[in-house]
Amino acid sequence: MGIAADIVLIVVAALIGGIIAQRFKQPLILGYILAGIALGPHTGGVTISDIHDIEMLAEIGIALLLFGLGLEFSFGHLKPVRNIALFGTPLQMLLTAAFGIGIGRAMGWEWTVSIWFGALISLSSTMVLLKTLENQGHKGTLSSRVMIGILIVQDLAIVPLMIILPQLSNPEAGLPLLGMAALKALVFLILMIVVGTRIIPGIMKQVAKLNSRELFLLAATAMGLGVGYGTYLFGLSFAFGAFVSGMLLSESDYGYQALSDIIPLRDIFSILFFTSVGMLFNPQFLVAHFKTVLFLVVIVMTGKGLIFAMISRLFGYGNVIPLAMGLGLSQIGEFSFVLARVGISNHSFSMEFYSLVLTVTIITMFLTPFISGLTTPLYSLKNRYMKGFQLETVNLPENGFNHHIVIAGGGRVGKYVADVLHRIGKSFVIIEFDHRRLAPIKAQGFPLIYGDAAQPVILEAAEVHKAELLLITTPVAAVCECIVAQSQKITSGIHIVASAETPEQIQSLHDQGVYHIVQPEFEAGLEFTRQALLHLDIPAERIQAFTDEVREDLYKPLYDSQTEYKTIIQLQHASRLFDLTWINLGVESRIHGRSIQDSMIRTVTGATVAGILRNGVLHANPTPDFSFADGDIVGIIGRKEQLAAFRELAGI
Repeated sequence: MGIAADIVLIVVAALIGGIIAQRFKQPLILGYILAGIALGPHTGGVTISDIHDIEMLAEIGIALLLFGLGLEFSFGHLKPVRNIALFGTPLQMLLTAAFGIGIGRAMGWEWTVSIWFGALISLSSTMVLLKTLENQGHKGTLSSRVMIGILIVQDLAIVPLMIILPQLSNPEAGLPLLGMAALKALVFLILMIVVGTRIIPGIMKQVAKLNSRELFLLAATAMGLGVGYGTYLFGLSFAFGAFVSGMLLSESDYGYQALSDIIPLRDIFSILFFTSVGMLFNPQFLVAHFKTVLFLVVIVMTGKGLIFAMISRLFGYGNVIPLAMGLGLSQIGEFSFVLARVGISNHSFSMEFYSLVLTVTIITMFLTPFISGLTTPLYSLKNRYMKGFQLETVNLPENGFNHHIVIAGGGRVGKYVADVLHRIGKSFVIIEFDHRRLAPIKAQGFPLIYGDAAQPVILEAAEVHKAELLLITTPVAAVCECIVAQSQKITSGIHIVASAETPEQIQSLHDQGVYHIVQPEFEAGLEFTRQALLHLDIPAERIQAFTDEVREDLYKPLYDSQTEYKTIIQLQHASRLFDLTWINLGVESRIHGRSIQDSMIRTVTGATVAGILRNGVLHANPTPDFSFADGDIVGIIGRKEQLAAFRELAGI
C-alpha cells in the first residue's frame, strides 16, 4: 500500500503514544514524537517504508500550524502583559541567542552553526507549558498569563527567523541577500494587506452563502496553503505565507469559524510532522554522545531559566513570578523543530548537529513538568530562609484587625465583596498578588496587603487567626487548596468560603474542611436555565424543585455533612419563589410555644407566615395551629411596616 500503509501505521502509533502521554500527564506531542521514534529506522521493529514521503506531507503540517497560529493571533491576548510580551520577549530571545552562540563557539562550532543554535534554543514550548500549567492547576495565575504572552510573541518570531536564518548559509552574499529577503517579505506583506483584505473576506463570504461546511473548510484550507504556495513562488517560506493568510482571515467575520474547522485538519497533519521529527531521533546517538547531550541540557535549561527570571524582574514582576518563568520556560520549543527542518533542508548544518539539537529539545520537553513542579516548594523554601522578603501594606488600621473578613484575591469578585462590606461598615482586608490590581484597590481606600495568600507570612499579616471568615476568590484549584491548607495551619477553626472549578474540586475542598463552596460556572448555568424556564411559563415551584435537585446533586458532600449548609441554601433559594423575609426568632421570643392563630400575627401586624424552617426542615404554608419553637426561622411576607410590627410582636 506504500504511503497509505505508512499513514495508517503513524496514526495508530500516534494514538497509542498520545494515550501514554495523557496517562502520564504529558503533552500529546511528546507521545507523537515517541510514536515516531518507535516507527523510525533506528529502533528496529515496524518501520515506515518511505520517511521522505512522510516528511513531504509534514511540510503541510508545518504550514497548517502557522496558518492556525495566524488565525489564533490577537493583540487582545497580549494586552494584560503587553510590556513584557512585546518588549521583554525580543530582549529575552536576543540574550538567549547570544548565550547559545557563546556555547557553540566554546564547543568549537562554526559561527553559522552557533547562530543557528542560539536561535533554536531561544524558543520555548507553548504546547508543553500549557499542558503543564493545566495539569498543575496554575492556568489563570498572573505568572501563567505572563508566560503565555511571551510564548505568543515567541511563536510569531518564528516567521522572521525562517526568512533570515537560511540566508546565513551563503555568507559571501552578506547583507545584500538578507536585505533582499526582507524587502521581498515587506513587498509580499503590503501586497497581501492591500489585496488580501479585500479578496479573501469576499471569497469566504461567497462560500459561506452556500451553507456548506465542507466547502467552507476547503476554502479556508485553500486560502492557507494557496497563499503559502504563492510565497514559495515569490522566493519566501511556504509557512510564512500560510501564517500571513491566517492573520488576514482572522480579522474577517469568518476567522473563528475557519479556526474551529481547520483545527482537526491541522492536528492530523501536525501528527505527521511530530512523528517525522521522532523518526529522526537516534537512541544510539544519545548513547554515543551522552555527556555532550547532558551538558547541553543542563547548561541550556539553566541559562534560559536565569535569563527569563532576570527579564521578569526587569519588567517589575516579583515574588514567585521570576521563579515560575525560569522553571517553566527553560525548555526548547516545538517551533524549534520547524526552524531546524528549514535549516537541514537548506544544508545550513549537518545531520549530526540536527540530531544533537533534536535530542536536547526532546529531553528538555520531557523534563519541563517535573522542573516546573518545583516552583511552589522552592518559593516556600526561599521565603522561609531568606530575609529579603518585603511586605507592602496599604490602609491597614493602626489597632490591627479583630472579627474581620479576609478576602484572598482583589479581582472583580473580591472587589464586589469588599464594596458591600465597606458599605455596611464591616471590617475586612484584601490580599492581592497581582500588582496591576493594586492601584484600583488603593484608590477605593480599602485595606490591602500585597502578596501571595498561599504564604504563611501574608496570612499572618492579615491576622487570619482573628478573622471571622476567609473568602478565597481565585478559581485556580492548586492556589485555592494551598491557601486553605496554609490558613488552617494558622487557625484550624476559621470558616472558609472558596470557589471551585470542577465537581472534583468541590469534594477535595470539602475534605479539607472548607465551610462553603461556590462553583461559578454551575451557578451561572443554573440561573440561565431558570430564566429560560420562567420565559416558558413553567410554574415557579416546579423550577425551584428542579434547581434544588440539580444543586443538591452537585453539592452533595456539603448537604450530607452540614445541616447548617443545607439550611442556608434552602433559605437562599426558597426566597426566589416569592418576596419574603426570613426572621430568626431567637431564644427569648414572646411567641415561643404559641400557635400562629393564638399569636394573632395576621390580625395584629398584617403580615403572613409563609413558612417555618425548623431543624433543617422547611414547613411551607403552616396551618394556624402550628406552634413556634426555639430556633425557628420564620418566613414572613409583608411590607416594611408590617415586618417591623411582627418583630415587635415577637419581641425580637
